[in-house]
Amino acid sequence: MARILITSAIPYINGIKHLGNLIGSQLPADLYARYQRGRGNEVLFLCATDEHGTPAELAAAKAGKPVAEYCADMYAIQADIANRFGLSFDHFGRSSSEQNKRLTQHFAGKLDDAGLIREVSEKQVYSNADGRFLPDRYIEGTCPNCGYDRARGDQCENCTKQLDPTDLIEPRSAISGSTDLEVRETKHLYLRQSAMKDKLDAWIDSKTDWPVLTTSIAKKWLHDGDGLQDRGITRDLDWGVPVKKGDQDWPGMEGKVFYVWFDAPIEYIACAKEWADANGRADADWERWWRTDKGADDVRYVQFMGKDNVPFHTLSFPATILGTNTHNEETGSPERWKLVDYIKSFNYLNYDGGQFSTSQGRGVFMDQALDILPADYWRWWLLSHAPESSDSEFTWENFQQSVNKDLADVLGNFVSRITKFCRSKFGEAVPDGGQFGPREQALIEELTKRVRAYEGHMEAMEVRKSAQELRAIWVAGNEYLQAAAPWSTFKEDPEQAAAQVRLGLNLIRLYAVLSAPFIPDTSARMLSAMNTLDTSWPDDVATALNALPSGHDFTVPDVLFAKITDEQREEWQEKFAGTRD
Repeated sequence: MARILITSAIPYINGIKHLGNLIGSQLPADLYARYQRGRGNEVLFLCATDEHGTPAELAAAKAGKPVAEYCADMYAIQADIANRFGLSFDHFGRSSSEQNKRLTQHFAGKLDDAGLIREVSEKQVYSNADGRFLPDRYIEGTCPNCGYDRARGDQCENCTKQLDPTDLIEPRSAISGSTDLEVRETKHLYLRQSAMKDKLDAWIDSKTDWPVLTTSIAKKWLHDGDGLQDRGITRDLDWGVPVKKGDQDWPGMEGKVFYVWFDAPIEYIACAKEWADANGRADADWERWWRTDKGADDVRYVQFMGKDNVPFHTLSFPATILGTNTHNEETGSPERWKLVDYIKSFNYLNYDGGQFSTSQGRGVFMDQALDILPADYWRWWLLSHAPESSDSEFTWENFQQSVNKDLADVLGNFVSRITKFCRSKFGEAVPDGGQFGPREQALIEELTKRVRAYEGHMEAMEVRKSAQELRAIWVAGNEYLQAAAPWSTFKEDPEQAAAQVRLGLNLIRLYAVLSAPFIPDTSARMLSAMNTLDTSWPDDVATALNALPSGHDFTVPDVLFAKITDEQREEWQEKFAGTRD
């Protein structure tokens, strides 16, 4: 049994996420976690809300709430929506947790001991109107690269260029809109990423199985221009992890907090401690996943994220881990933290000729999606159209076509036809009689090849190929049913028709097991209809197709998937054409 640690990029707390966010990290991570559990492996699947930094403060101010209250409210909303989408996290944590505060301060102290943190006096924008320093995302202005007039002080959302606040043309405060800004001097701590460049380079070179998208982004940041730069890890904010060196005060850093990019990835680790604490477990239970000196040597750690998060996960967070581990090697300290083994990164999902945008409320958001259709409709479309090799686009026409053809016509129709026919001719129990012949053997051989291919794609985290193979497995059953035509066979040879129906009913259980990672709610309904709790993986397809014996009772399920009408499609297309209120 393998041990697999899975994390998906932690979503910002500032509002409900759109479908592009969902397919960019959480949903494919859930697919992989469910598959690995289905194969009998030990899985720890973690995610959390990213609650510190500017977006949280700005969103709280807009909502008229204290930031801690706002974050608590939004956490509850995000956790509920994730649950309704079937995201099977072992724990959904919070970066504002005490566990993350302590661990962030711990890592900072270790990095300072290793000589990897330096104090820097720098000039920073100060807003006279707001009476405070303005960190990067508190400043808006025109991008000097593309001319977009709502660029932030850290990055232009339009062209994705990394920026400093002083790069912006006509800068203004994102809090008050004031242009009464001046540059003042302040002190901050910087992580000496440049000192870790060679170690990071060698580590990335060792990851020969990583997607090209992941390694190319990392290498670009490492080598383009002046190469990897040291980066500030503190900010002049009230909300965040207070700057401390372990449990000691940090002279000169009073009143400052750690920058969100530093503490947010550490939450992946802290989330495991939250999980242990929430379930009355000992520290050893979470450390065996994260400490290679405490049992994590055999853990395979996989991260899922959108391409915009790749630099932080291939460079900044690994620099934190490598820096701490290097120091431990030199001092002989036993503390050794787990580095990621594989990063699965995704391109962007666009919306109907434009971009999804949280800030502009454009596209379909997770709560809105669930208001109009159950989660499995969305899960199937998003995963079968995952933006892996390039950006992909959501259109209502494509969504309607995919749901109607794949889910309703292929899978739903198969389940409906075989169960209703059996009920009408044999009753609601698996019929006895007849033997599998050449046609059934040919189907078993085809399914065996396809199931093995499906397993290969799932292991490789090839999401779209996995979906295509699963659909082909569904199609094979339909083609068999069409060719065997038990409704015709029954007139001449009821015994042979019974064997064909028995195979068809067993296919439903097989489909439920194979489809569970993609459409878990529907899978559960199929298993319930087949009156079975047997979710054993089809290592041997012939055996799997005899799992439900003659005489086993079943029920005819309600329609698994309703077709989307043209009227519904047009209504939704119009409803989501504008921006979210």
